[in-house]
Amino acid sequence: MGVFVFLPLVLPLTAWPIARLAEQHLHPRTATRLLAAVAGVMAVCSTVCLGLLMVVGTAQLPGNPLPDGWSDPEVREAVPYDEVAGKLAIPALLTVLVACGRALWRHGRVHRRAHRALAGLPGTEVAVLPDQAPYAYALPGGRRGQGRGRNRIVITTALLDCLEPAERRALFAHERAHLTARHHRFLLAVRLAARANPFLRPLRTAVAYTAERWADEDAARYVGSRQTVARAIGKAALVSRGTPLATLAGFAAPGPVPRRVAALLGPAPAARTWPSVFTAVGLATWGAAAGAAVSAMSSANSAVTMVLILHAATPL
Repeated sequence: MGVFVFLPLVLPLTAWPIARLAEQHLHPRTATRLLAAVAGVMAVCSTVCLGLLMVVGTAQLPGNPLPDGWSDPEVREAVPYDEVAGKLAIPALLTVLVACGRALWRHGRVHRRAHRALAGLPGTEVAVLPDQAPYAYALPGGRRGQGRGRNRIVITTALLDCLEPAERRALFAHERAHLTARHHRFLLAVRLAARANPFLRPLRTAVAYTAERWADEDAARYVGSRQTVARAIGKAALVSRGTPLATLAGFAAPGPVPRRVAALLGPAPAARTWPSVFTAVGLATWGAAAGAAVSAMSSANSAVTMVLILHAATPL
């Protein structure tokens, strides 16, 4: 294994250039899928790396609960280990597991609360809340039963009163795009990835933006007017402070609203799925893809090597 076991911990740095360039030069749909995939792969690999460091680093310590054969001199010589790294990997791995578990629990709790808040309302696709706070968000469906079986668009009367009929159509098209493309899954994936490795936080921020841009472009195509969608976003941002449920995608979600409006006032992005390697975004894309591939190969190679050697040292 050697130094290769440490690579997945730092290889997320190779994805930093694409995190910003993808926002500017790739179609939002392509950028969201690419960044979420890279973040997911690198997060899994870095977590596996921590597990390997913990097992290999502590296998040589006296009194560990592992089989005695794992601390034989042959294993000590065949598997490079670092006692300090092994000890540090224990709290690091526990922190990752607790942080990811807490994020999943909070994500589920928010969705359950949101669905319970709609109890008693008609079971239509659009749920209108009589609330003086202007906001709107897309609420994915969950398990069947208790009203959680279908996707719904939630909007308050305060926000509806601020929008013209064409702008309301743009709002509904935007939220429907979130639900159709299952943007909540991409957002959850990068949120967990950022918990697993702090170096992946720029990708979480980028995906939060590109997912909104993806929904903006789908809404513009549906209503047939980019200016209408831009005007609706601008109005909603002026009167609202974002959705009260932070983990749900909202029409006027906190973030770079001026950039979204400026993008809609410009030409539609090209639908090309993969950029040319002779451009800055192309080089950054290939660099991030290479970093993810090396991270996967490194963690897989280290895991296989450890299993083979320690299995051979463990008596049946």
